[in-house]
Amino acid sequence: MSNLTPFLKKRLGYFSRLLDDVPAAERYRLVTEQIAHAEALGFDSAWVAQHHFHENEGGLPSPLVFLAHVAQRTQRIRLGTGVVTLSMENAIRVAEDAAVLDLLSGGRLEVGLGTGGTAESFEAFGVASHERGAVYGRNLEILRAAWRGDALQGGVRIYPTAPHLLQRVWQATFSVEGGQRAGAAGEGLMLSRTQPRPEQAPHLTLSDIQNPIIDAYLAALPQGQAPRILGSRSLLVTDRREDALRWAETGLRRLAVRHAKPTAGPFPRVSPDAPLEELIRAYDVHIGTPDEVIASLQADTALARTTDLVFQVHSIDPPHEAILRSLELTAKYVAPALGWTASNPAFANPSVSAVESELQPA
Repeated sequence: MSNLTPFLKKRLGYFSRLLDDVPAAERYRLVTEQIAHAEALGFDSAWVAQHHFHENEGGLPSPLVFLAHVAQRTQRIRLGTGVVTLSMENAIRVAEDAAVLDLLSGGRLEVGLGTGGTAESFEAFGVASHERGAVYGRNLEILRAAWRGDALQGGVRIYPTAPHLLQRVWQATFSVEGGQRAGAAGEGLMLSRTQPRPEQAPHLTLSDIQNPIIDAYLAALPQGQAPRILGSRSLLVTDRREDALRWAETGLRRLAVRHAKPTAGPFPRVSPDAPLEELIRAYDVHIGTPDEVIASLQADTALARTTDLVFQVHSIDPPHEAILRSLELTAKYVAPALGWTASNPAFANPSVSAVESELQPA
């Protein structure tokens, strides 16, 4: 197994699927506040997912629109899509919208791409689910060509131009083959917070599954190209473990009910009636006090090989105030123990009062 140097400085990100248990407008307001809070704490990036139609899977069909709003509420934090489901999109429109957003945000956009989505979502967009990979590949080539400034059909080129965005593409994948493709393209690799286990090896750890993907990515990366490996993980840090367990009890059982459906997609299958600890293991969740979460994450050998630590509270789905507190404890205790230091010294090991002062209106 190849290894990244243990001295590699990590970047820290916050990820949201916008699943707060409130109406859509309030979801968008709360996550905007969460991202602003993460910026005040020194987080390097914030990522949002795209989901069409299914508000229980994700509450945001238009991530680039939302991030344009977030850009106006923040100054420094990088803004990423995790991911745009490119097989359902018009690639030229994605290229144009991303170029505009990057200008509006002062060059802070990171573009994560994937095939994702449930079968009925593809049908609504006129794409057969089994064709998603092929459509994704075609659209990715169009997107790259548009950003390069190549002439498109009819001889036109996009405006504004954005060749720099070619250096900010990340590809999400569950497979070794996908890792190889991302590496060969010199693009970033995005690893999921959880993955289904093979039927013949149900007890594999997430690291057992993802380390071969990282190996394939690094082997295919062009010589001299710096790796970009994002490891997403489900994380809830609390002052008391019993609080984390209470929220996990609700969120993970609800998730297991949804994933029991045949159309749920490529997710772990576990009985909704299973013991809570089994649900926590099945969904690769890290919860508890800072010391407990640090110990749990330090056992994750795939995460140790990433360049970007990106944490989300899903699918525990605690209340907004608990999310803000988890961000604080992550920045103060957990992330530094994993190799992260705030790029701005003013943000290093912040106290809660210092963070709160950052968020007060001028």
